[in-house]
Amino acid sequence: MRLKLLSKSLPGSGFFPLNGWALLTLTLSGLILVPVLTVLLSLFADERQVWQHLADTVLGLYVRNTLVMMVGVAVGVILVGSGTAWLVTMCEFWGRAWLEWMLVLPLAAPTYVLAYAYTDFLQVTGGFQIWLRRVTGWGIGDYWFPNIRSLWGAILLLVLTLYPYVYLSARLAFQEQSVACLEVSRSLGYGPWASFFRVALPLARPGIVAGCLLALMETLNDFGTVSYFGVDTFTTGIYRTWTALGNPVAAAQLSALLLLLVLLLMALEQFSRRRARYYRQGFKPSLTRYRLQGMRAVGAWLACGIPIGLGFVVPALILLNMTLRQGELGRRFWSYAQNSFLLSTITAVIAVLVAVVVLYGLRLQGFEQARSVRGLRLAVRLSSLGYALPGVVIAVGVLIPLGRLDQLLSDLRQVVLQQPPGLVISGTIVALVFGYLVRFLAVALATVEATLARIPPSLDEAARSLGQGSLGTLLRVHLPLMGVGILAAMLLVFVDVMKELPATMVLRPFNFDTLAVHTYRMAADERLAEAGAPALAIVLVGILPVILLNAQIAQRRNLGSSNEMKRLPTPLS
Repeated sequence: MRLKLLSKSLPGSGFFPLNGWALLTLTLSGLILVPVLTVLLSLFADERQVWQHLADTVLGLYVRNTLVMMVGVAVGVILVGSGTAWLVTMCEFWGRAWLEWMLVLPLAAPTYVLAYAYTDFLQVTGGFQIWLRRVTGWGIGDYWFPNIRSLWGAILLLVLTLYPYVYLSARLAFQEQSVACLEVSRSLGYGPWASFFRVALPLARPGIVAGCLLALMETLNDFGTVSYFGVDTFTTGIYRTWTALGNPVAAAQLSALLLLLVLLLMALEQFSRRRARYYRQGFKPSLTRYRLQGMRAVGAWLACGIPIGLGFVVPALILLNMTLRQGELGRRFWSYAQNSFLLSTITAVIAVLVAVVVLYGLRLQGFEQARSVRGLRLAVRLSSLGYALPGVVIAVGVLIPLGRLDQLLSDLRQVVLQQPPGLVISGTIVALVFGYLVRFLAVALATVEATLARIPPSLDEAARSLGQGSLGTLLRVHLPLMGVGILAAMLLVFVDVMKELPATMVLRPFNFDTLAVHTYRMAADERLAEAGAPALAIVLVGILPVILLNAQIAQRRNLGSSNEMKRLPTPLS
């Protein structure tokens, strides 16, 4: 069927337009939504016996640990992220320009990688305690040392890796604030700290809350850290219910509770704003930086340098030391690296292709103006919900419908082809890639949408006047102009797939390990030295989007700035 550019939807539908591009967009969005709907529908299944068993044993522990971890992470990322963002945005001190982009580096390392690195370094036989006993002359058991493998240790590591979400959003919010607001507060007798708490922080609240919400979603998604530290949360409970109890329906119901918790977080954030509105001036504001000297400059440098050191530099050095201790990488490492590269590449290509088709279909419908395509727009937005869900929840939502589809295909194969029954899709790379698509399609959608929005509609009209149809316009006009954005989207999805652990653990084929899975298995077997090389490889790959992100921020700031920053030789008091 030839897909034609239609300025209006065909008759016969008030909520969904009926044409080729619209149907294709709706079909792709619906497929991505199947796992989410499966998890939600599982709430209506009757599993009272399993729930009674969970309630009598571990359900309360799951709820308590999850809530404590969320509160601890929220407080930590807001303090570290907003504080460092304020210092590098509004203050001038030695090394500020370097610290400004280095503060994003902890995003390159997954939390479970930090967990393995610090466990190897801080355990009784680790380098730090050996050095401590050598210096003090103490013996093993003569002193108390905090246990990193605990709930509070998990909270600390999650804060160190997730604070950049708040830092990035808060820094952008501070940069966009008008200097007039701070000058007015100063004229009313407020000092720098009072201006920060009473003016700048409230104005930056939407960005800070958005970054905190992302950090909390990543906290709920974490499996490797809490599982290795022995902390029982909803994520580990879902995995155990599926593998140990062998009850996929109960696992799906636990997943549905976790999904409802994520939706509740989003709803609370929207409700907390209520009718509050946050506006900024239409021009680029001229920021005023306070020059810090002496001990104040040292304090600012330490406040920014400690998160970088503990969140990236120290773990990277530990992993490098573990890799060097291990010696040769071996064939298995390269096999796992090949598997990771293959999965990441396939998923990145398919995710970007789906994102381009879906968003281009919306563009053709004029979805921002046409009332008849509200349902289509809603379907596309809901298809990006997977990024807010933990990987283990998505894995459960993928396996249940695929298992039923496999049963149907197996019965057909047995009747028609006279072949023995067996799995067709479940336990294959197809199922794993589909799970990745549900999880990370939102990343591709966000990047491609931002790129596509910069192409003026006049180019579509010009192409149509020259005889090009909708497909020809996409191939000959839009794709060449979207090249950089498409590559950026592929890179972001590629790195996210490389780091994904819980969905890979559940959906991977037998004897098909990735770098993330191999790292987890070696750490779980207390073979931490062998986990160093794959963990270091994941971190090195994770640096790529960090570099891309910093380059985009710098380009955006250079293009949008019309005035140079003014510096006041006023010490921060």
